[in-house]
Amino acid sequence: MGELCKLPNIGDKLEAQLNEVGIKSVENLKETGSKQAWLYIKGIDSSACINRLCALEGAIQGIRWHSLSDDMKKELKEFYNTVK
Repeated sequence: MGELCKLPNIGDKLEAQLNEVGIKSVENLKETGSKQAWLYIKGIDSSACINRLCALEGAIQGIRWHSLSDDMKKELKEFYNTVK
């Protein structure tokens, strides 16, 4: 696979989805941000859940999503609840 798969939380399926929405590099992902990247993915996959959003943020930060700060998890959950 490509370079995105080397990030934490990014497997083959998520990398393929990112590529499908035009995010093909780590730099693209960082520039786009987890929320916008998730919205793009949600547009092609209605099953995109809060865990995928957290996975994207963790990948950007270079950590497993379980290790995100409580504040970041709260912020992502609030965002998710406003757009789901």
